[in-house]
Amino acid sequence: MSKHHQVLIIGGGTAGIMVAAMMKKKNPKISIGLMEPADKHYYQPIWTLVGANDFKFKDSIRSMSSVMPQGVDWIKEFAETFEPEQNKVTSKNGNEYTYDYLVVAPGLKIAPDLVPGLAEAMDKGVVCSNYTDPEHTWEVLKNFKGGTALFTQPATPIKCGGAPQKIMYLADDHFRKTGVRDKTNIVFALPGNVIFSVKVIADTLMTVVDRKDINVRFYHKLVKVDAQEQIAWYQIVKENIGGGCVVIKRNDDDVLDKDIQYNYKDVKVTEKDGMIGIHFDMMHLAPPQQAPDFIRNSPLAKDTGWLSVDSETMQHTKYANVFGLGDAAELPTAKTGAAIRKQVPVVVGNILHLIDSNSLADKKYNGYSSCPLVTGYGKMVLAEFDYSLKFTPDPKLKQFPLMISDSSKEHWRLYMLKKYILPYLYWSKMMKGFEV
Repeated sequence: MSKHHQVLIIGGGTAGIMVAAMMKKKNPKISIGLMEPADKHYYQPIWTLVGANDFKFKDSIRSMSSVMPQGVDWIKEFAETFEPEQNKVTSKNGNEYTYDYLVVAPGLKIAPDLVPGLAEAMDKGVVCSNYTDPEHTWEVLKNFKGGTALFTQPATPIKCGGAPQKIMYLADDHFRKTGVRDKTNIVFALPGNVIFSVKVIADTLMTVVDRKDINVRFYHKLVKVDAQEQIAWYQIVKENIGGGCVVIKRNDDDVLDKDIQYNYKDVKVTEKDGMIGIHFDMMHLAPPQQAPDFIRNSPLAKDTGWLSVDSETMQHTKYANVFGLGDAAELPTAKTGAAIRKQVPVVVGNILHLIDSNSLADKKYNGYSSCPLVTGYGKMVLAEFDYSLKFTPDPKLKQFPLMISDSSKEHWRLYMLKKYILPYLYWSKMMKGFEV
């Protein structure tokens, strides 16, 4: 079977649905095909609150048919191979689809296999992740009786860079409520050397870390998980001036370098084969993530596996009639729904302009992204930034009720924005193709 569409979209997540809806809105005559095998569409940003029992998982799900824009041809198949020279995509079932313009937005894949032992440990026992099973996260938090609560993230790019720490701040609140906090050490181990890349936000977060008495361990690259023994193994990857990595010891039986830690806590640690093992009584992690295999093995990918697109126009760097956006695109900004909210109008504008006048529109994407950083029940900071990593609040969001003048500081109104306004904005505006 083969079929031709003016515009073919790969992926029915935030980016794919929003592109289809906005394009139909602006030009109802356009013929659009959208390839998406899934029956359900998830509002993933709210899973942070699901993991802390402040939102119901079932309320984050809608059927794919309910979000599919009217007049769009839903192709319920997996895309498998791209032949951009022939303007052709072949599905797993061997069906061929041709197009005038292609929009690639398949999201990313969770890749626990990149860390040995993680696939076996994930979402079982005391190892949990809001990325894969937020209901299990709540079970783990609920049953936790004290000890070391380890929160960690991988060295790969991930969706929503702030998510691994949001659940930690909520967990701290929960442990205080249930009376186990005074027999608990909370450890946040991360590969980077700052808690957040936007300085004004990092400053706020460090005051939260102080208030909550959290031990932050920088330069920790997760390399192995031992579910049986409940140990997370790390390499200490600390750049020194001459390049390469250094591990600094204070003495032979201690592998911890105070200078790569903030608010040191004496938790049980083992050294073996140049690795450091942190013993945990519960662990929440963001698993490693990468571009889907069919993207990584395609002519559209860079050698990193991510989609190769221009960071301002979202046009493919080699094929002029191909555009990529969302989590699968290689862009120097955070992978979030908020970023997609600003990428979609650029992609749609460019394709419609190409159809009409064979040239790109003048709209550019500036790298805008935002991370709603929940810092406790009823507290949130809204980190908004662009390619320059400067704190840049979006004037459009400022019009919403509940917004406050300085969203780099914690506020209960921002938490309400996260819990009530942003989901409304998502389902009723973004999914319907409104520019927000």
